[in-house]
Amino acid sequence: MVELTIDGKVVSVEEGTTILEAARQAGVHIPTLCAHKELNHFPGACRVCVVEVDRARSLVASCVHPVAPGMKVRTNSPRVRRARRAVVEFLLSDHPQDCTMCQKSGACELQAVAELVGVREVRVDRTDFTTHRIDDSSPALVRDASKCINCLRCVEVCAEVQGVSLLTPEGRGFDSKVVPAMTANLEDSACTYCGQCAVVCPTGAIVEKDDTEKVWAALEDPAKHVVVQEAPAIRAQLGEEFGMEPGSLVTGKMIAALRRLGFDKVFDTNFSADLTIMEEGNELLKRVKEGGPLPMTTSCSPGWIKFIEHFYPQLLPNVSTCKSPQQMFGALAKTYYAGFAGIDPQAIFVVSIMPCTAKKYEAARPEMCSSGYRDVDVVLTTRELGRMIRQAGIDFVNLDEEKFDAPMGQYTGAGTIFGATGGVMEAALRTVYAVVVGESMPNLNIQPVRGLDGVKEAALEVGSLGKVKVAVAHGLANARKLMDKVVDGTADYHFIEIMACPGGCVGGGGQPLPVSREKLAKRAGALYRDDCEVQQYRESHENPAIKQLYDKFLKEPLGHKSHELLHTRYMQRGL
Repeated sequence: MVELTIDGKVVSVEEGTTILEAARQAGVHIPTLCAHKELNHFPGACRVCVVEVDRARSLVASCVHPVAPGMKVRTNSPRVRRARRAVVEFLLSDHPQDCTMCQKSGACELQAVAELVGVREVRVDRTDFTTHRIDDSSPALVRDASKCINCLRCVEVCAEVQGVSLLTPEGRGFDSKVVPAMTANLEDSACTYCGQCAVVCPTGAIVEKDDTEKVWAALEDPAKHVVVQEAPAIRAQLGEEFGMEPGSLVTGKMIAALRRLGFDKVFDTNFSADLTIMEEGNELLKRVKEGGPLPMTTSCSPGWIKFIEHFYPQLLPNVSTCKSPQQMFGALAKTYYAGFAGIDPQAIFVVSIMPCTAKKYEAARPEMCSSGYRDVDVVLTTRELGRMIRQAGIDFVNLDEEKFDAPMGQYTGAGTIFGATGGVMEAALRTVYAVVVGESMPNLNIQPVRGLDGVKEAALEVGSLGKVKVAVAHGLANARKLMDKVVDGTADYHFIEIMACPGGCVGGGGQPLPVSREKLAKRAGALYRDDCEVQQYRESHENPAIKQLYDKFLKEPLGHKSHELLHTRYMQRGL
């Protein structure tokens, strides 16, 4: 332990701790724009966190400077305050002043720090942004380099957490910027559209593409029958948009808010998550019994799919042919539901509420039109839905709870845990075990695949199949670890679940900000509570609505109609 003094208070911390972290432990807040609790490799870039240290010749960046025995630190001296204001003024001189129109307004860290350090004017010449180019080429993300402060958080999360290394700093001084490799547009790059860069960006330099106006237009069109689906994770996160505690389960309020917005039917992606398990579980059994490509990997995460298309195309045969729950829902909404309700499929407009920016890209993929139309018309993130609810003047916190509509609103606990890393694997194993053994497994809670470890492994005795070995990874850098093992032949798994985002969908690129490991754990906990304490059924094959779907429409898992509507193939892409 090292003892030092911070603003006159004696503090004892572990050796190697930075001044910034020591101050946090002492209850002293030091502003910063580049340091991030979940990232560690590129701090010290912004210089907002400078402090005075006795006998140091200049101010030091507290986020990189380690503590030392007997060190005396002043975090709020006149010299420190002047320096911080100057740094922020220089950042603002090279930053657009369109805060009221910026998507990040209210959640912008630069805005908050400027207020905190007391900047009331910018005393240096400002940059002319009239010729600046915005990259809105992708269906998922928008880059506005004029708002980049070169904190390099996006560079690190793309390289270290996601293993893609698409973004890189270029230029010096006022000409410095962060760009995709070869200065390509996002659409022409190997970007997976996971949105983790948008999650860590302190400003509006990278944000999701806002599609709320498309949804408002559809809701106001009397010729359209607008239905909505919500991913499993949304019910555990949407409350944060309205000041509720992380991990608040707001399913009933979410349904009520969507009805207030004007949606004709409020369905649930959990319904098609159960359907995914029926198809994917049977696909796994068929591969094991008949010798198909193993290990089979999940296909629910569109960021993961684009990643494997770019970086491991030789392993595409290992990917499940099942569409994601979002796309299965869209295909059924314009076929099964259209027939059920007697509505012309051309009039049905499908909106998805997703935790994931990559879902916008997935819905736009040309192969996602097996209904004869684009299966999912618009995808909104959790943040976009929050904006719509606020625009409509809905008092979300005090809404009475309501229930989903039939026939695509009933789901099981297995469907709801899709939103947490390991949830797809756990749901699949529950059904595979029941199909093979003829009864439910003794304990439906498969703990080894839960939690926030980067890679998790488990083995389960499944009747005549013997020992089924599985692995789970979240974050694409962890996916690389598993894929490298598959490539070199050292992976002896039967089934692998990959989620592109840390924590799975609870950490998606479109979720409420800010994000931390503590929040991810609370969000996942809410989904497990829904599984264990709320839902009547906990295994996908027990869902009465799914049984009705097969009886009345699909007939059987992996059948002709299922393959026509619910399965697809993916393609090799360049780097």
